[in-house]
Amino acid sequence: MNDKPRSFPLPLSSVVDKAKKTALFAPVATPQTATQNAALSAAQQAARPGAAQAGPAARAGGAGASPSKSHGYAMERAQPAAAAAPRQNPLVSEAVRRAMVARVAKQGVKDQQVLAALETVPRHLFMEEALASQAYIDASLPIGHHQTISQPYIVARMIEVMRNGGTLRRVLEIGTGCGYQAAVLSRVAQEVYSIERIKPLHELAKSNLRPLRVANLRLHYGDGMLGLPQAAPFDGIILAAAGLEVPRALLEQLTIGGRLVAPVGARAQHLELITRTGKAEWVSETLEDCHFVPLRPGTA
Repeated sequence: MNDKPRSFPLPLSSVVDKAKKTALFAPVATPQTATQNAALSAAQQAARPGAAQAGPAARAGGAGASPSKSHGYAMERAQPAAAAAPRQNPLVSEAVRRAMVARVAKQGVKDQQVLAALETVPRHLFMEEALASQAYIDASLPIGHHQTISQPYIVARMIEVMRNGGTLRRVLEIGTGCGYQAAVLSRVAQEVYSIERIKPLHELAKSNLRPLRVANLRLHYGDGMLGLPQAAPFDGIILAAAGLEVPRALLEQLTIGGRLVAPVGARAQHLELITRTGKAEWVSETLEDCHFVPLRPGTA
């Protein structure tokens, strides 16, 4: 797999705030507009052939040679105004996103491909506009239906542990949510499959991801605890919800050598790394503390 970061077809500048268009109103006749019309008419006459051959009286400052102050003011007002440059919201700028990535790196994430993916994906597009100004703080935020978008550090940490510096050909995500982590995963894996059990969130994720045109990502609506056997086996599986244990169906959908990262526990939760070492053999390792919404069966 080529580790060189890819760019989304749409740059940040195409999805952040644009300059608003000015409404056009019907013209109103005033003394000023009459003066402007006279100025424009004089300018058009001066541009006609032969206008440069002004008579001696005109060149010497005779009658009509120099316009009045009001005439000059009208000429100045008649010039088109310079177009205003598009403005960006400083709270969702690329610089703010780079600062977020720097904080994540300072917290211990070292995988450069994962950090590059975080820097590329515009997190503010995956939450409500009212919360967009908080998109790049290191915190989980609500996305509706009692669900959250995970904090940037935990997203990066889980993907780094699952990738382990290797090549991820096919990855499964349990709990699409708003689609943010799936977008980050699409930057580090060749194929990404993501399952969401809550129908409105599944639709929200599709809507959020559509402008980014992520070609290697497939979203599914269904019970994440069952996995996706039709697309298995997976080099990596990542869970965005915590259960008391990891469902056996997910463990069996790992390739030999594949790695699964999941939050485990009820009130006190921790990240758990499970590696498949044989046909019926897995080894687990407890990582750091975390806090996720609960893993539930079925669909809603």
